[in-house]
Parts: sequence; C-alpha cells; structure tokens
Amino acid sequence: MGLTAQIQQLTQLMTGPAPAPTVALPPSPPPVNPPSPVLSALTKQQTRPKLPSLPDFSSERTSGRAFLNSCTLYLRLAPEQFSCDEKKIFWTLAFFKDGCATRWSENLFRQEADTGIFPIQSWADFERQFWS
Repeated sequence: MGLTAQIQQLTQLMTGPAPAPTVALPPSPPPVNPPSPVLSALTKQQTRPKLPSLPDFSSERTSGRAFLNSCTLYLRLAPEQFSCDEKKIFWTLAFFKDGCATRWSENLFRQEADTGIFPIQSWADFERQFWS
C-alpha cells in the first residue's frame, strides 16, 4: 500500500464517527427467590394485631373477670412472647399496682425471697389463686 493510500485511510479514520465509549455496567442483582416457609411464618407473626396495654389492676371484684379475660386474650394472641407459665404470671403481676392486688403480689415475692421458690408454678394455679 502506497503512502497516499495510507494517508487517505488515516484521514477517513479521523473524520469518521468516533466509536462509542465502553461503559462497564454494575453486576445485576441475583434473582429473587420466593420466601421460605420460615420467613413467611416470621412475617405472619410480625403482622399480628397491635394489642393495647392492660390497665392496672387493684383487685376489685367487679373488674377481676374483665382483667383476667384481657390477660388471657393477650397471652393467646402473643404466645411467642410467653414461652413459659412463669413469664405469663410475672407479666400479669406487673399490672398489680394498687390495693389488695399489690399486697398479694408483694406477698408472693416475699415468699420467693424466703424460700427461693416462687409460690405459683403454673398459670392454672395462678388463676385458682386469683379467684380465691
């Protein structure tokens, strides 16, 4: 190829359209898999209805049944929060803040301090003593 031909070829390359720059694209995310049964179960647990806090209990007979019904409802709707009867009992006693209810709760904890054992061992026993 002669010098003239090379000059023409270079001129065409210089005056022709410039090639598009190459852009590196980020890697695409992995495909989304359907949720596992465990993840679905956790999501369902997290979407349970928000329950209101219970009012404090003073051991008035007129409000006893409503209070215990509210406790039972909450315990059934949020079982993941109460893995044993002890947690159910202590959570319920947290609302005993007035009157005879406070004295009963204080007496239970005093017995535990004296013996090293909390005197109520089951939810059924708690309910029995609640009504006695």
